[in-house]
Amino acid sequence: MSLRHLALTALCICDPDEKVQAVQSLWAIQKELPLFPHAAIRPVAAQTLPGRPALPRLIPAKQVPTRTPFTPEGLAALLHAVCHIEFNAINLALDAVWRFSDMPEAFYTDWLRVAFDESQHFEMLHTHLRSLGYQYGDFDAHDGLWHMCQKTADDVLARMALVPRTLEARGLDATPLIQAKLRKAANPNALKAVEILDVILLDEVGHVAIGNHWYRWLCAQRDFDPVPLYGELVQRYDAPKLRAPFNTEARKRAGFTDTELSYLLGG
Repeated sequence: MSLRHLALTALCICDPDEKVQAVQSLWAIQKELPLFPHAAIRPVAAQTLPGRPALPRLIPAKQVPTRTPFTPEGLAALLHAVCHIEFNAINLALDAVWRFSDMPEAFYTDWLRVAFDESQHFEMLHTHLRSLGYQYGDFDAHDGLWHMCQKTADDVLARMALVPRTLEARGLDATPLIQAKLRKAANPNALKAVEILDVILLDEVGHVAIGNHWYRWLCAQRDFDPVPLYGELVQRYDAPKLRAPFNTEARKRAGFTDTELSYLLGG
């Protein structure tokens, strides 16, 4: 079995804890594995991906209730929402590893590293959620991240533009706002969540940087200007329109240029 075969196997696992273990085990042995399979990876029916548990129930994003950290259940719901994002992020990274062929070796190790980091994030959040008497699946969630993954399944350039450097980059903007709410709650469980989000935010800057790197690499390979192309891809794939406030400092550390930030602000 190759690294990419095993990434697909992990992607198909439904149980969250088993998926986390599979990803962490794969990361531990990845240097011992051949990158490319001896035989082509067989196509997988889109409806079977990703592997995920029966719960949470997936509903339209607009129907997901507002979460507040000022009650025990509200704090659990907020943690669950972030936990759901991290579970999806594991799947997004694994999908990039197995789906796209003919990329440099570093592309696959980069995204497997992201999957490993996301598995650790999920584990930290899920452990904290369980300490509050809840678990992943106890609250409704939406499927926006995976929908964009499906839309960009046929083009690695669109995937890099619209998943890591668009949807995942939103986390750089949203995390400080979530942390501010948690600090206002000012109870030990909320403050523990702030500490976990500090770790996640630091890692996510690196993940978005990986998306920026491969987006620009692909633009150079295809002789595209990355800034105007990004706007075209947002329109073509009906990607979410990003709105201020933006975490400019984190986005710069993740590799966004002043020109790109100006674009986001309508310049």
